[in-house]
Amino acid sequence: MSTFSFQQVDVFTGKRLKGNPLAVVIGADGLSDDAMASLANWTNLSETTFLLKPTTADADYRLRIFTPSGELPFAGHPTLGSCHVWLSLGNTVRQGHVVQECGAGLIKIRRDENRLAFAAPPLRRTGDVESDILDQIARGLQFRREAIKAAQWIDNGPGWLAVMLTSRTEILSLKPDYPALGNLKLGVVAPWDPSRDGKDAFFEVRAFISNRATEDPVTGSLNAGLAQWLMSAGLAPAAYVASQGTVLGREGRVYAARAGDDIWIGGETLTCIEGRLTI
Repeated sequence: MSTFSFQQVDVFTGKRLKGNPLAVVIGADGLSDDAMASLANWTNLSETTFLLKPTTADADYRLRIFTPSGELPFAGHPTLGSCHVWLSLGNTVRQGHVVQECGAGLIKIRRDENRLAFAAPPLRRTGDVESDILDQIARGLQFRREAIKAAQWIDNGPGWLAVMLTSRTEILSLKPDYPALGNLKLGVVAPWDPSRDGKDAFFEVRAFISNRATEDPVTGSLNAGLAQWLMSAGLAPAAYVASQGTVLGREGRVYAARAGDDIWIGGETLTCIEGRLTI
């Protein structure tokens, strides 16, 4: 057995227990792939991450990201939460920003006031969503296909595609039929109406992981893909706030902003648990 330092953090919220939790194992270079996968399955969180020594001088650390069912090349809330833990250990920033090495390459992370933000990685797949998949989404979300106002593939690693609805009321009323959605990783976005919903956010977002029949509380990778799509299509301003997790009793807030060639996805991060892990 081996013992490791361990933290569990809350991401995309300034209120404890209101964001998306993340388990982070520190100094995990001695762990095997099977041990990492088993721990992630056991924690049963959206993701469990492992901080490792980088393999390139350009990176500050290397990160491996596991869901309960497998490894991901990139995910957003694990990126911010793991960087929060790395900084909490007293590590210093060498290049004006942190550089994370992961399966998707090198990811830049910066401090943004009291938040952390990552530069959205390039999309691996983009373009129009196929007609038969739009039909499947309409069946799975139990509405008429005409309710979909726009759709796009926005895959930056996990496999996301997204559809836009008209109102926050519509999106909050969705009751997905997961078997009908098949294996889709589906994001749904709709604008807030300031006169009805308030001005705390510009968009409402929900994320459905169909093969696990679950809804993700607050999703950095999805919001990164959404921002790249919506800003480039003229459907979103150059800076906005997205709300996510409302139906699950969370208060996630994701801050998206374009700066030069980069789109930055940020949020607050909080440490909730610190301790030792024995595997």
